[in-house]
Amino acid sequence: MIFETHAHYDDNKFDNDREELIKSLPEKGIKRIINVGASIETTKTTIEIARKYDFIYAAVGVHPSDIDCLTEESFEWLRQQVKWEKTVAVGEIGLDYYWDKDKDIQKAQRYWFKRQMELAREAHLPVIIHSRDAAEDTFRVMKEIRAEEIPGVIHCYSYSPEMAKEYIKMGYYIGVGGVVTFKNGKKLKQTVKEIPIEKILLETDCPYMAPEPNRGTRNDSSNIPYVVEEIARIKGISTEEVEKITWDNAMNLFKRVKNI
Repeated sequence: MIFETHAHYDDNKFDNDREELIKSLPEKGIKRIINVGASIETTKTTIEIARKYDFIYAAVGVHPSDIDCLTEESFEWLRQQVKWEKTVAVGEIGLDYYWDKDKDIQKAQRYWFKRQMELAREAHLPVIIHSRDAAEDTFRVMKEIRAEEIPGVIHCYSYSPEMAKEYIKMGYYIGVGGVVTFKNGKKLKQTVKEIPIEKILLETDCPYMAPEPNRGTRNDSSNIPYVVEEIARIKGISTEEVEKITWDNAMNLFKRVKNI
């Protein structure tokens, strides 16, 4: 059984076959999915999907590149959504300096990152953190707000093995997806090699980041076995062990998820 911890099935790339695709996933071994909000609007559509499918859960939050939609009013709306029983995390939150170079925008990203981390603390929920080209500031902000008190995962991990170990010391998990199968994904392969498998979560970030041999196509959760195979190869263990351990990891982090 596979626990997919990061999907975006409300994305318009799934508009033509969303229902058919989602309904096919459990028979392919995908037994739990967290659909992740990235703005106020996609948090709303995430909640709609989680209401419709009993094996899909919601993460509510605003991606750093979408913070323009955040006001005190919309933040209060988010605060109400964390109370829903199928809301299992606050995310996707964090910092993205790859797309946003303006210093004022980066400052605003840090502000809303902190606010959403504090929201997770209040709600006793874990966080799903996006960090791109912002390693130093992400770590600094997390230290400032005592992130070791707020469990979570560093989604789509892209930094060094050494930095991953620092996040793990804070109690965080490392999200591993399709990049680990890429020939140029050497840094992530090395990270997977050096960190405990007890700190790895499986994810796709679909419809993006499809693994080899399907790189460049629309991604979905049925591609996760390719990620499992590569992790098993790196770790020198069976694919069954990878699935079992990462399932337990996800269930330990996302405690609101209930067995069906």
